[in-house]
Amino acid sequence: MLVAVPSDAPGGLGARVAGHFGHCDAFTLVSLDAGQIQDVRVLPNGGHEHGGCMAPVMLLKSHGVESMVAGGMGMRPLAGFGQVGITVFFNEGAATVEDAVMLIAQGRARTFGPAQTCHGGGECGGDHDHL
Repeated sequence: MLVAVPSDAPGGLGARVAGHFGHCDAFTLVSLDAGQIQDVRVLPNGGHEHGGCMAPVMLLKSHGVESMVAGGMGMRPLAGFGQVGITVFFNEGAATVEDAVMLIAQGRARTFGPAQTCHGGGECGGDHDHL
């Protein structure tokens, strides 16, 4: 399974998890097999310039991402992830990319839902930094 985690620069397993997926510096892509980390790559975030909130969704889909662990996002990208078949999990306040990925590897990941989404104007339902 290929898991994406919004990350602060420079990305990687030890990188700090970014508070809001669309405003991260990069996405750390982690391959999991039987709960074990197999491969780690870093994908720069192209931002929202072309395609609005869906641009990062489509970027991740084009790289084969199957799951994402995030701390915050709006309803539109959350719905977009569902439309393209990417399952989003809540990061539960994980500090590093490795901590976030281990939530999935250990079966402790909770599906990201409307309670964790940002509602505009800086008001977010999740426990994360709105950057």
